[in-house]
Amino acid sequence: MSTALSGKAAFVTGGSRGIGAAIVRRLAQEGAAVAFTYQSSAAAAKALAAQVEASGARVLAIQADVADAGALTASIDEAARALGRIDILVNNAGVLLMGPLDSFSLEDFDKTLDVNVRAIFVAAKAVLPHMGKGGRIINIGSCNAERMPFPGGAAYAMSKSALQGLAQGLARDLGPREITVNNIQPGPTNTDMNPQSGEFATALHGLMALQRHATPEEIAGMVAYVASPEAGFVTGASLTIDGGFNA
Repeated sequence: MSTALSGKAAFVTGGSRGIGAAIVRRLAQEGAAVAFTYQSSAAAAKALAAQVEASGARVLAIQADVADAGALTASIDEAARALGRIDILVNNAGVLLMGPLDSFSLEDFDKTLDVNVRAIFVAAKAVLPHMGKGGRIINIGSCNAERMPFPGGAAYAMSKSALQGLAQGLARDLGPREITVNNIQPGPTNTDMNPQSGEFATALHGLMALQRHATPEEIAGMVAYVASPEAGFVTGASLTIDGGFNA
């Protein structure tokens, strides 16, 4: 087990599955105590918490819908009470809703914004009373912020593009507090949302320099770097890890 994050406390939204679960495991491996939210995957959250606890790390699973500002804020406050503070916030929870403009509902548009953008702002605001100098705010965006090569993804791409401006603005706001704010922008990653054996996998690989999906652990590795002391001078950045999808 690495000690790069020893003594740190982290909070990860949407941490029970996929990239989020890999981030929880990696931050714990680096020595952090980790709280994470889940919405409906109680069994997966319980299993992950047991796995992390078995490794010797401290972990806390909290049920919360990040689209509910009150619930998200309460979960951050709960984690801070349990862990003493929050040094690292990872805004990982997201939704992928797609469809052509003429059939894409306003409800799906609003949900996309609520989860992919508004919740990030809410979490960043809520964590400030619990975060001191050297804090890290890390958003999980998408390479689709810069390239949407197929139809039906306008709302999703827009929501991820918004995180670029949000990270740049918050980096300016929080720089005087010595808190960094960055985006990680994954490309196709092997999760249940986008499996490497899915019907679109071959088409996606044809757009990439490295013709495969990333593993969730590869994305978590980038998060661990940005969370570490080595990345203390990185802020306002959108760091793409996409196998050349945007190349």
